[in-house]
Amino acid sequence: MAERRTLYHYPLCPFSRKVRLLLFEKGLPYGTIFEIPWARRPEFLKLNPLGDVPVLIEPDDPVLTDHVAISEYINEIKTLPNLLGETPRGRAEVRRLTNLFDTSFYMDVYKPLVGERVINALKSGAMPDSNMIRAGRENLKRYMSYIDWLAAHRSYLAGRSLSMADLGVAAHISVMDYLGEVEWENYPDAKMWYMKIKSRKSFAPLLSDKLTGIMPSEKYAELDF
Repeated sequence: MAERRTLYHYPLCPFSRKVRLLLFEKGLPYGTIFEIPWARRPEFLKLNPLGDVPVLIEPDDPVLTDHVAISEYINEIKTLPNLLGETPRGRAEVRRLTNLFDTSFYMDVYKPLVGERVINALKSGAMPDSNMIRAGRENLKRYMSYIDWLAAHRSYLAGRSLSMADLGVAAHISVMDYLGEVEWENYPDAKMWYMKIKSRKSFAPLLSDKLTGIMPSEKYAELDF
């Protein structure tokens, strides 16, 4: 029986979701431990003094932190399926799209929407800043239009085959979908792409995620929505 890794994660953390998808797609068995990053739990801080997730514990005990480093590590220890691209240009495009959503989308959309609607409320019970939420929703439209354009012109976001870009972008979008923030009727090609990724076996565990007090949107778990 294959040894299982342990992944410390938070369900609405897109970086945790990306790593979960990668581990499944690579066929690497793992178990999960729910971790609230802002709780600053002493036992968790011993693993990662920065206190963020995901954190991956290998069967022989090495501790890996930082979602980019973990993703590259997973891709290197299990080369098949190839999720980074076959050519230098292909790999550059996968990295470009992955980085765009891990950095710009995260700051423009995740921070104002999830930060205000979920994290700040759970941390301090503070009322959401409506201006921040409004800005996040406007930014989301811009990124969804870009995904729609990519999906209309390519089989997958970075090219002809499934890549880390699809998994990374879908991880971010799935959080928005959990909160019911995506107006899918406005992005038909993006919707078809997301349905394709959402229907993969690796996505099923994400669709079963539920947070106490923050239930998923009505069609979050539906494959044909």
